[in-house]
Amino acid sequence: MKILVTGANGFIGKNLISELRNNNYHDILEYSRKSEPYLLNEYCREADFIFHLAGVNRPIDEDEFMDGNFGFTSQLLELLKKHDNKAPVLITSSIQAEKDNPYGRSKKAGEDLLFNYYYETDVKVYVYRLPNLFGKWSKPNYNTVVATFCHNIARGLGIQINNPDAELNLCYIDDVLEEFLKALEGNPTMQDDFCVVPVTHSIKLGDLADLIKSFKESRINLNIPNMEDELTKKLYSTYLSFLPEDQFSYDLKMNCDHRGSFTEFIRTPERGQVSVNVSKPGITKGNHWHHTKNEKFLVVSGEGVIRFRRIDSDEIIEYRVSGEKLQVVDIPTGYTHSIVNVGDSDLVTVMWANECFNPEKPDTYFVEV
Repeated sequence: MKILVTGANGFIGKNLISELRNNNYHDILEYSRKSEPYLLNEYCREADFIFHLAGVNRPIDEDEFMDGNFGFTSQLLELLKKHDNKAPVLITSSIQAEKDNPYGRSKKAGEDLLFNYYYETDVKVYVYRLPNLFGKWSKPNYNTVVATFCHNIARGLGIQINNPDAELNLCYIDDVLEEFLKALEGNPTMQDDFCVVPVTHSIKLGDLADLIKSFKESRINLNIPNMEDELTKKLYSTYLSFLPEDQFSYDLKMNCDHRGSFTEFIRTPERGQVSVNVSKPGITKGNHWHHTKNEKFLVVSGEGVIRFRRIDSDEIIEYRVSGEKLQVVDIPTGYTHSIVNVGDSDLVTVMWANECFNPEKPDTYFVEV
């Protein structure tokens, strides 16, 4: 199956082509502004399906709206008719097509071309009026406010918010791709005469800015965003794609002494915190118990012994742990516990606690095992 993608170098085009290849569609005819014009004629003769993604949304001159969104679409359809190619055509329009502005009028004109093409040829056409899209590989100050906010906030640059209560209707690029693959298989999601991406999200502009700012701050406070919220999860993935290439890494505060180190890695209000504990050979850490706080220990390097004693008992329970066999040890409440490095190298333990440490209510009581 030969698939023509116009606007192949654009935001949607790059993501779509990658996903088509992921799904074993490898005969992809890529057409962009940089392509030789004669290729469009050849591709319109050969294509079995057309994703018409090319368009203009931020031109220097407003006349370019109609040239790019109407004129090029007209040229594409004429070439398909010339070659009597009955391949289905999917076009990306915009919710702006409902508005009386130069961009909206040009997108509406492109839609009308597609519908008239269907009435004339009985070829399947899929017209998607897309809301504001966001995701990896989008361009700041071009595709979407999400891209602009992510780019600027990641770099410590200012952002402009004229109306923080303005409601945005957003759609994530992966949800678009999932829907486009359904259309490719002849099963698009329809709403009246138009095709739609069924998954969208609403958020106020001010809340969007605050949320993206929280992503940047999470490197300092170690808080992980709430991944149960679909929009937050998608926005966080998008934000990370905008990190400067020399800022993928960040330092953690290591609490070091002669015994080794203890370093917090992740904090969450709902799922507790994760830390990394390093103990030098012969060192014992712990010797305390908790009322409600509970933990999980996972030794990933070295050899150690974890000891337990219920505080109202003299019986000591031991578990030998090693990075050679990854094994989680639960630390129950009401048991004083310790971990000792019995090896010749550092003992490295990943520790999870069900709540973030609160110095005002530590729930930690020191008692020798």
